[in-house]
Amino acid sequence: MFSLRSEEHGVHFAFTDRWGGVGAAPYDELNLGAHVGDEPRVVRDNRARAAAALGLDGERVVWMNQVHGRNVVAVDGPWPGEVPEADAVVTRTPGLGLAVLVADCTPALLADPVAGVVAAAHAGRPGLFAGVIPATIEAMVGFGARPERIIAKTGPAVCGPCYEVPDAMCDEVAARVPRSRARTREGTAALDIVAGVWAQLAEAGVTVGEKSHICTRESADHFSYRRDGKTGRIAGYVWLAETPAAPGAPASGSMGT
Repeated sequence: MFSLRSEEHGVHFAFTDRWGGVGAAPYDELNLGAHVGDEPRVVRDNRARAAAALGLDGERVVWMNQVHGRNVVAVDGPWPGEVPEADAVVTRTPGLGLAVLVADCTPALLADPVAGVVAAAHAGRPGLFAGVIPATIEAMVGFGARPERIIAKTGPAVCGPCYEVPDAMCDEVAARVPRSRARTREGTAALDIVAGVWAQLAEAGVTVGEKSHICTRESADHFSYRRDGKTGRIAGYVWLAETPAAPGAPASGSMGT
């Protein structure tokens, strides 16, 4: 059910894979996306299963209406009504799970355990270009976070060699985020969104974290829109433990490369 689960200084991080749910093809099994054509009752069941496995209250997991932009929304509880358009959410509320959906895009989970601030961001090509990662860091700083204390984790996403794009698109994105420029194994233009996300994190002062090396297009254990078209979504979750970390606790880990 999970590609990664970890806890650091009172912050929990997790990324799902596609197994352990109740869905049928092409969404088998653990599709968590409610916008891809799967049966709503199946998605609700899968979300409840994932939350229970994480020890979360399924009613206290915040999902987004992701639109490939840079809008960041601060939350202190579940949405009272319609889910707003956003590609990042930030909170200081312990026990409130923040979730981000992907099927090739880069899911980024961020936390400053000392300030007690966590965020989840969705970075595809348009979001990387628009600056959703810097916008998320800025929102966290507004709640007292400091970039040098932030722990960042990125989950399974399509790798650069598997993300072929037209030359003009590659040039446009790379002009803004140079580290995103890549080549396919055949030598054609491509984009490495994960590398671009980490470049933007480093530029913002974030140097601590971990990068998943799983390529969703290459992994049969993960959903991939570029590989399959009609398919499900995996999710990244981040939340503050109900008992906060001790003041001044340092972040740990090292940035993956």
